[in-house]
Amino acid sequence: MYPGAFADLTPGKPAAIDASTGEILTYARLDEQSTRLAHHLAGLGLRRGDTIAVVAGNDLRVFVAYFAAIRSGLYVAAVNFHLTPGEVNYILDDCAAKAVFAGADVAEAVSRAREIAALAAPGHAIAWGGPIDGFAAYDDVLAAAPSTRLADQPRGTDMLYSSGTTGRPKGIRIPLPEGQVDEVPDAYTAIFSPAYGMDEDTVYLSPAPLYHAAPLRFCGVTMSVGGTVIMMHRFDAEEALALIEKYRVTHSQWVPTMFVRMLKLPARSRAHYDTSSLRVAVHAAAPCPAEVKRSMIDWWGPVIHEYYGSTEGAGATFIGPQEALERPGSVGRAQVGIARICGDDGAELPAGEVGTIYFERDEMPFRYHNAPEKTSAAQHPDHANWATTGDVGYLDEDGYLYLTDRKDFVIISGGVNVYPQEAESALIMHPAVADVAVIGVPDDELGETALACVQLAPGTAPSDELAQELIAYGGRDLARYKLPRAVRFVDSLPRTPTGKLVKRLIEV
Repeated sequence: MYPGAFADLTPGKPAAIDASTGEILTYARLDEQSTRLAHHLAGLGLRRGDTIAVVAGNDLRVFVAYFAAIRSGLYVAAVNFHLTPGEVNYILDDCAAKAVFAGADVAEAVSRAREIAALAAPGHAIAWGGPIDGFAAYDDVLAAAPSTRLADQPRGTDMLYSSGTTGRPKGIRIPLPEGQVDEVPDAYTAIFSPAYGMDEDTVYLSPAPLYHAAPLRFCGVTMSVGGTVIMMHRFDAEEALALIEKYRVTHSQWVPTMFVRMLKLPARSRAHYDTSSLRVAVHAAAPCPAEVKRSMIDWWGPVIHEYYGSTEGAGATFIGPQEALERPGSVGRAQVGIARICGDDGAELPAGEVGTIYFERDEMPFRYHNAPEKTSAAQHPDHANWATTGDVGYLDEDGYLYLTDRKDFVIISGGVNVYPQEAESALIMHPAVADVAVIGVPDDELGETALACVQLAPGTAPSDELAQELIAYGGRDLARYKLPRAVRFVDSLPRTPTGKLVKRLIEV
């Protein structure tokens, strides 16, 4: 269903609650305000297939803008507000955003957004939570628009961004659903609602940033079935436990780092909070150490579930708590698509052999916006309906998938993808750097952190001060989370005669 249906059935029920302020977004308010924004966007000339962007911290108004797009047949791009203005502008330009919504608390991220021509006309850039130069006020926009539902409400969807091998973000564009928003089900609701028993009684705790695919989509699923989202502004281990108890949370989603931080709380703190209301605690985004999962099951009971997928929606595997204990390290069996493991020549490999993971679907489920070559690279050479995001693993005899590596040396730190190429490109121009490689190293809490291995220019001496200088130098162009946490100076880096860096030969 679409949340508008619950505005008629249960208008006063909370669709979402801001855990920090206690503010409640009812279904009636969500429906009315998203309708008003839909009118505003239509008045600007936006039509089915156009794109809006949202650059904001966790705020209830993100849901209003999101559902305004969903009920208007638009794509909505949720943009990471930690990016630099230049990086944000790249995404706004690439997705051809015809309107952008931004929170005043992240105004710096959109400080140059007016450089995008499509946003130059009045009303195309809208700010909430305070003024942003050149942006219309959100409350004024709402007040000026009618609240009657539009006669034509085609279903829209998200268009999220994922970085690629060059470090430039790439937009993941899926075909728009055909039909009206109240007639065509949301694809993620169709998958996850039955998989995890999500319905109108669901109380879903969202501890992660809404610009990430899983939190945004799971919040959408919760509101599409008439449940209630409890939105945290940022994750805090003890606060999360307190919210589970306070709101009798039934469903939640985490990354393994969050599990680690909760497990490291004092035993008295962990025992203090009642988590018995939890029916399903999902984790994804990064591999979870078997011992961490086992400890969480010991603590919370058999409610820990995992799925493996991608922002692209190429396919997905699922595994429940009992299966995870029986097959430690597995991410489960495919339930969206058919998992295929292929060698470098494209030939399908037998059980137990490691290769590239593909998912077979009826048709290619996505394309990379403005990047046909990357879309082609994601397709199997002989099967256009087999798609990969480049991960490597193997299947056992029973079809359970195990991950063994990740594409392009991507570092997953605390559930966030860090792409080494971006940091390498930012550091290589420093006068003291002759060569550089950024690699992932194990970290007990974050899973991995980025380490910069730097070969210095002749005549340059290594020092702790220089290491910090290099990190700061990289920070001129990159968001903080993309930077290496540490620098190690090396005599040389392994490269082939053609100049290709062989990272597996770097000794750490």
